Amino acid sequence: MEGRYPPEVEQVMRGLFESLPERQRRRYAAVEAVKLGRGGLAYLAGVLGCDEKTIRRGKCELAEPPPLPPGRSRKKGAVGMS
Repeated sequence: MEGRYPPEVEQVMRGLFESLPERQRRRYAAVEAVKLGRGGLAYLAGVLGCDEKTIRRGKCELAEPPPLPPGRSRKKGAVGMS
């Protein structure tokens, strides 16, 4: 792992992580772990207060193809909220 984040950055990361729905939490943690490289998974699990398995699952989800075609935010035929 190249380095650790400063405490103020860790605090902002925790706030963001806690504000996200479950799936996005896993994916966000996985992206951060990938950026940090070796040792990043354990470090982030400590910073974010989550299990390493959560981050590993996020990494697997990132490797899967997206559920929607590129450029789409909803499934075809979905009704928007007005």
